Amino acid sequence: MSGARVIAICMSGGQFLTEKGGSLTYRGGDAHAIDIDEDTMFKDFISEIGEMFNFDATSTVCLKYFLPDNNKTLISISNDKDLQRMIKFHENSNSADVYLIPEAPEASRSSRTTLSEAIPPAPLDDMIDDTTVPEDLPLSVSDPTVVTIEQVMIQAAEDSQIVTTPSMILDVNNPSGDILTKARTQQWQNTITGLGQRFKNVGEFRESLRKYAIANQFGFRYKKNDSHRVTVRCKAEGCPWRIHASRLSTTQLICIKKMTPSHTCEGAGGLNGLQTSRSWVASIIKEKLRVFPNYKPKDIVSDIKEEYGIQLNYFQAWRGKEIAREQLQGSYKDGYKQLPVYCEKIIETNPGSIVTFATKEDSSFHRVFVSFHASVYGFVEGCRPLVFLDSIPLKAKYQGTLLAATSVDGDDEVFPLAFAVVDAESEDNWEWFLIQLRTAISTSAACPITFVADRLKNLQELIPKVFVNSFHAYCLRYLTEELIRDLKGPFSHEIKRLIVDEFYSAAYAPRQDSFEGYVEKIRGLSQDAYNWIVHNSKPDHWANAYFPGARYNHMTSNSGEPFFTWASEANELPITQMVDLIRGKIMGMIHMRRINGDEANGRRLTPSMEIKLEKECLKAQGLNVTSSSADNDLFQVQGETYEVVNMAQCECSCKGWQLTGLPCHHAVAVISCSGRSVYDFCSRYYSVDNYRLTYAMSISPVPLLDGEMCRESTGGDVMTVTPPPTRRPPGRPPKKKTPGEEVMKRQLQCSKCKGLGHNKSTCKVYPPLEC
Repeated sequence: MSGARVIAICMSGGQFLTEKGGSLTYRGGDAHAIDIDEDTMFKDFISEIGEMFNFDATSTVCLKYFLPDNNKTLISISNDKDLQRMIKFHENSNSADVYLIPEAPEASRSSRTTLSEAIPPAPLDDMIDDTTVPEDLPLSVSDPTVVTIEQVMIQAAEDSQIVTTPSMILDVNNPSGDILTKARTQQWQNTITGLGQRFKNVGEFRESLRKYAIANQFGFRYKKNDSHRVTVRCKAEGCPWRIHASRLSTTQLICIKKMTPSHTCEGAGGLNGLQTSRSWVASIIKEKLRVFPNYKPKDIVSDIKEEYGIQLNYFQAWRGKEIAREQLQGSYKDGYKQLPVYCEKIIETNPGSIVTFATKEDSSFHRVFVSFHASVYGFVEGCRPLVFLDSIPLKAKYQGTLLAATSVDGDDEVFPLAFAVVDAESEDNWEWFLIQLRTAISTSAACPITFVADRLKNLQELIPKVFVNSFHAYCLRYLTEELIRDLKGPFSHEIKRLIVDEFYSAAYAPRQDSFEGYVEKIRGLSQDAYNWIVHNSKPDHWANAYFPGARYNHMTSNSGEPFFTWASEANELPITQMVDLIRGKIMGMIHMRRINGDEANGRRLTPSMEIKLEKECLKAQGLNVTSSSADNDLFQVQGETYEVVNMAQCECSCKGWQLTGLPCHHAVAVISCSGRSVYDFCSRYYSVDNYRLTYAMSISPVPLLDGEMCRESTGGDVMTVTPPPTRRPPGRPPKKKTPGEEVMKRQLQCSKCKGLGHNKSTCKVYPPLEC
């Protein structure tokens, strides 16, 4: 890239996950783009990062990046030279990903970051949360010990760029020795100042009182506590500390009217019995939750216990996290309200996209469908007429199901086509999804489409109903689950594995004779399995030997996994933000693959197809080719088998050429003998030019609007969408077993008689000896 300029995509708040092979992927968090060049100084770069993310990046984070084509090793950026090296390494790219990782403290700490370590310095005004919850939750606290921390606090203040002196340091009781930051302690100490102090409402007064009690290390009890007056005394018996506040007449303001500010208990009451609300917990963890979205309730309990001496239970921590999450991301209800305008913004920013949503009679959410113009264009122009359908239940607050339609590009990578969020997986929702999909890809209606999907979920009837003249290939993964589930009688783990292996071999078999051979092997293992395959499974929908359409050897519908991975990342987000996260993932995928296509200079085929073709060329060596005297287009090829190649029809009797679209090794031998290029006989879908067409169009960002902006953009006339009536049930959601777990589940087997369904202690053939 001329001038050595790159766009630094700065990401914060996510986490690294290790994939197979050791490569790292970064998921979640926020991202901002910064334009940098060779003249950019490191201090200016990190200063701009701090402005974008609204915290002091110089002392709280370290910057990391990956070298091109290496996602295993993170490289640090700590000075001007490091920054220039990164720009140099990425000068041939459009962008460079820079990760903001919280800087570990110098002192030895536990592997889990505590609240005070992880939260970046924030303005003092941000330390107080005005959001209140009507209910108060009593929290029990263990008796702390006094720890003097002058030097530590001075250092912490210097690190946070807060000017302080030793006289300003407050000794804080804490059982573990960890401390509040000086800024927060001082701020909370002054939340209650004395008589005449006013608060916006009674909730704000309660919050200030809680923070004041924590900062001054005493517990209190309510004597009166309602919507217009609050009377509180110290928990310690005989201590004179009292405070009374009530509403000023004709206003909502709460004023402190009586106060005895002195304590005689000298902290004897501790923090036991302190009344603390979930909103207080939210105010404590909100900043860390911004940096670590996966902050777990059990860690919240542990951190607050260590730093404040307050013992929460799991539910209190979970509710506090929910409130903090809503403050940071917005509520689920707001997400549904924003949905109509967000759909309009998608169409406005991405013309040609198909976006529609529907509500029920009571205005509750029913379903939303999204297919971007870039996806439709790429599918019609560059992808094989192959569509995979799948679904996954969502674990969000209001549950729902994600329906996904994907294809594969010329490099056999997943290509996102369309997705929908529906209130439940039903026949009606699947039919609606297919109708919207047909509208989106109507330009390719002349070409028959092969759908790879489960035969259940009523798709067996819906696909030919909506897409006339299409083909429905059963997903082999789901079909295998169905086979094992329907088998009668006990089978050993080994027998089940052999049945599954032979079943897959039969599905991939290109010719009928080989298919019948594998099915006969299954018959030898189980007559029931044989009968199920012959009479119940409809081999013309799943076996290569009988399938009338073109499925290019793609046997399963698990190409929707990227959609499901993205959806799992967005489970805690409101629906509008979840849809936008998926949009951003697709946008980034298209952008990166467009770069890959531009860099494939001099290649005829995509990398994966080049490898497959090279393997066929190696197998073609040593084959004997003979031309037919009657027709120069027919050739016989002799090797381990005898095959006939028809060059005019691009067919081979082994069926390999027809199944994949790439010349088989028999065809390669014929092409080499005729002096022609093997690339001229490869399907156009595998060419680099076609790959570039697939990713020629871009997806544009879509602004997320709040409720006020929604009303302004539509002149105040906004359709009201409310959450669906379904709610996530309490408790841990059940784990969905993978196909391998379903198929390969080991049955109980007796170690004496080798029978199934019992063990040696209950064996009737060889009963245990009685003493």
